[in-house]
Amino acid sequence: MTQELVITADGSTSIFIAALDEHYHSVHGAIQESKHVFIQAGLNKKLNLQPEISILEIGFGTGLNALLTCLESEKYQQKIVYTAIEKFPLPENIYTQLNYCTLLETNQCDDLFKKIHNSDWKIENNISAYFNLTKHRQNIEDCAFSEQFDIIYFDAFAPSAQPELWTEIIFSSMYNSLKKDGILVTYCAKGEVKRTMKKAGFKVEALPGPIGKREMTRAIK
Repeated sequence: MTQELVITADGSTSIFIAALDEHYHSVHGAIQESKHVFIQAGLNKKLNLQPEISILEIGFGTGLNALLTCLESEKYQQKIVYTAIEKFPLPENIYTQLNYCTLLETNQCDDLFKKIHNSDWKIENNISAYFNLTKHRQNIEDCAFSEQFDIIYFDAFAPSAQPELWTEIIFSSMYNSLKKDGILVTYCAKGEVKRTMKKAGFKVEALPGPIGKREMTRAIK
């Protein structure tokens, strides 16, 4: 699939896939969306409440969610063990053009982002003193975790583009992957998706969405 680099409304880069008519991030701002949905509504609910937080990301994509999480782990000295699932990793000539660190202006951002993308697959990589990363190049359907994670970042392409990733079977697998009181956060707020989450056992919350989107969803085990 052809990948086109685009600039979103907050100045941060994203990727457009013409074959799916899908962007990796909101056109209203890649960084602002990721911060709102995954950091503020997800990570911040667990931050500094326990010695270690385990996170599963569905849809590693540009690595932005992993980067922002890594920067938060450094800022708050919070140990985070991060697992990411991505079937189709971005090539080096694409991810090296992403401008997140230019906009974030955070010490060591460039070095951390390079480590995140250049880290080996299938093994745990020590990205920083507080952030460990394991990347799996596989389908979501092939994931089999049991009560391992505190948080799931569900950042797959929209249901209209990949409906097979938003089924009761998938969300039941996500539910089983979470520890008790674990949470799943996603940008998607479609009624059908929320009903499917409830069928899988989740308690579902509709939260205010990022800029350009009325709502997002947080689901609790």
